Amino acid sequence: MTLKLSAEDGSAPEWVKSSYSGDDGPACVEVAATPGTVHIRDSKNKPGPRLAVAPTTWAVFVSYAATN
Repeated sequence: MTLKLSAEDGSAPEWVKSSYSGDDGPACVEVAATPGTVHIRDSKNKPGPRLAVAPTTWAVFVSYAATN
């Protein structure tokens, strides 16, 4: 998954849904990259809990997930 950085002006982050989630799939993940942080949420529960990780942590996770 490739991420573009969201605006740095304090506006809302640009969330991107995983291409593996499909349009109405049951496992929908969205991510948004801001300087220094990658945010992760469930697209079916947008106001719900979110994870925030460092870009390097996200890169390691994506590399691991791609091989398993």
